[in-house]
Amino acid sequence: MKILISDKMSQEGIDLLTAENDLQVTYKPGLKPEELKNEIQDAEALIIRSSTQVTREILSHAKKLKIIGRAGIGVDNVDCNAATERGIIIVNTPSGNATTTAEHTIAMLMALSRHISQADKSMHEGAWEKSKFTGTEITDKVLGIFGFGNIGKIVADRAQGLRMRVMVCDPFLNPETAAKYGVELVSLDQLCKRADYVTVHVPLNDSTRNLINLKAIEAMKKGVRILNCARGGIVNEEALIEGLNSGKVAGAAVDVFVEEPPGKDHPFLKHDRVICTPHLGASTKEAQVNVAVQVAEQIRDFAHTGEIRNGVNYPSVSSEVLKVLNPYLKLCNKLGAFQGQIYRANQEKVKKLNISYSGSVADYNVGVLTSTLVHAFLFPILDTSVNYVNAITLAESKGIVVEENLIHHVQDYSNQITFTVHGEEKKSLIAGVLFGNTNYRFVQFNDFFLEVVPDGYLLVIHNYDRPGVVGKIGSILGKHQINISRMHLTLSNSHLLGQNTANPQEAVVFVNIDQPTGTDVLEELKQLKDLISIYQIILN
Repeated sequence: MKILISDKMSQEGIDLLTAENDLQVTYKPGLKPEELKNEIQDAEALIIRSSTQVTREILSHAKKLKIIGRAGIGVDNVDCNAATERGIIIVNTPSGNATTTAEHTIAMLMALSRHISQADKSMHEGAWEKSKFTGTEITDKVLGIFGFGNIGKIVADRAQGLRMRVMVCDPFLNPETAAKYGVELVSLDQLCKRADYVTVHVPLNDSTRNLINLKAIEAMKKGVRILNCARGGIVNEEALIEGLNSGKVAGAAVDVFVEEPPGKDHPFLKHDRVICTPHLGASTKEAQVNVAVQVAEQIRDFAHTGEIRNGVNYPSVSSEVLKVLNPYLKLCNKLGAFQGQIYRANQEKVKKLNISYSGSVADYNVGVLTSTLVHAFLFPILDTSVNYVNAITLAESKGIVVEENLIHHVQDYSNQITFTVHGEEKKSLIAGVLFGNTNYRFVQFNDFFLEVVPDGYLLVIHNYDRPGVVGKIGSILGKHQINISRMHLTLSNSHLLGQNTANPQEAVVFVNIDQPTGTDVLEELKQLKDLISIYQIILN
């Protein structure tokens, strides 16, 4: 196997690969895009860190590529959809740098509390400004953690050792598991209102981008301190600066930026209450060695036995069965992603996931489909340590029951997959079917029967069926230059069954749009008189 390593990697990992006679290793860190296109043409495996951008264009030149190994956790520098379409497996090393990143977060928290960076700079400039840098004790302060994955757990443990009180916002964490770790499980609103320090430990995706925005900061207590050692863009940079300038935010510690490296005129670099480091979260000798060795072992074992560990986009299934199930895997990804984004928006605790397979699809080993669906459901919420192999185990560890139902006879459609999510108070159902090998449709959403193309950007609008509602929706989108490519309107099942209801008839509108809406557009839509709820869903 020809292996290309395009980012700097510890020698221990390189030596592990070069020791194998049947592996041909090319180590060329720092390749420019055009150079990478040339080098990747004959590569069967690619090993990267965070610098190499594996775009759809790059992958179009990868004629033989079978696997991408990410020495680290985040895969936001890889076009996962393009890789999946080409049958390229993506693996990562979710545990290799968790401790290092968590320790850096704690270091930043301490530096932020005691003005270490600013005081050091002042001393080097020859000043002695003792009274200027009066700090804050962290003992008995409340640390609010968004995301309780591998890194979040370690941050909580270290903070508890410093006698901080820890609260966690994680929609998939149950009270029993939270109690086991000695943390308080709270909602997003509660965390914003009560935390003295706020830190984020979630992946960057469409659900978490701008998670800490101006609205969230305005809800926080005066004097809050905010840390981001995860990914640039999770904390909205403009909102953070506004919070600092208004005095709402006492200080910020930032290790990651939307654009890296940031421009010399970036406002964070000029603000005297912001501590910045150049994406050092995983930059320790131990972590560099750990992730290099782990990814090298994964690529070696894949080359020799076909074994896949920590797969981000690939289930454990034979190639023969995969050819048959591949269209259904894509449908499961859409069903899971839809429900995951719905529950991300609702912030409701999940109790049970029920997946029903009816028709000939039920004759296969549906375990891979269930893992794919649960993975797609969890991915918008959890860090990227969730994969096809551990998705169900991870769900169950958070107190979520996963149930499968096989219905071998044909019901409404020859093949139908129905995914129901049970929360503490509500449940949400979505059903999908496959026509041929490429035509997907959502055919039921709760009590609504429909036929929706689940692709791209979707607005899901639940409203009362009164004259003018659909027209107002179209007018608002048109005013903001948002094109509607498809629209499907349907009434509730009770209407179709001829049932009489005392309340106004309910309807749901699925709107396919060509671009995502901003929060301002969603807020304007929410003001419509007859609106019950609205969600923006992204399905690739």
